[in-house]
Amino acid sequence: MIHINDTIISEVLLEKKFVCNLKACKGACCVEGDAGAPLDEDELKKLEEVYPIVKEYLSDQSIKALEENLYTVDTDGDYVTTLINNKECAYVVFEEDGTSKCGIEQAYLDGKTDWKKPISCHLFPVRLNEYETFTAVNYAYWDICDDACVLGEQLGVKVYQFLKEPLIRRFGEKWFNELELVDHNFNKI
Repeated sequence: MIHINDTIISEVLLEKKFVCNLKACKGACCVEGDAGAPLDEDELKKLEEVYPIVKEYLSDQSIKALEENLYTVDTDGDYVTTLINNKECAYVVFEEDGTSKCGIEQAYLDGKTDWKKPISCHLFPVRLNEYETFTAVNYAYWDICDDACVLGEQLGVKVYQFLKEPLIRRFGEKWFNELELVDHNFNKI
């Protein structure tokens, strides 16, 4: 384990290779699973702010679900995005080939909002566990990402390198630079 400030980081982020392969998985992480994407409490207000903008990207079925609940609470008592029929995230939009993408992110890419998407989605396959005195930063293996691991190996990109933007978004550039330094030294051992 690696300790930077108030975070404990799994060494797997420095060892495992990973690059999302949307052509292969079709965005399965937005459709599979037993709950919606985890949400921080401050993101609940953000969802309320962006929903009127994001709504134009969503299907009628998504709008219906989100008009009832912009977010829900999972079995652990944590806030998560709403699901449709206990399957895909209600914020998902599907391309013609069936690839799922985030409607919130699409609005961001179109310059209609300044919020890219929930941090848990942006950080995936990294998951954060918040404790009283520290945050655990872990790689969450899921077989739907096997193609991403293969592509990461082919390209030589480590998990933390692939997730540079969201890691900086969550922890800051100084934190990320320290992680890079640890990785540099880690590989000398």
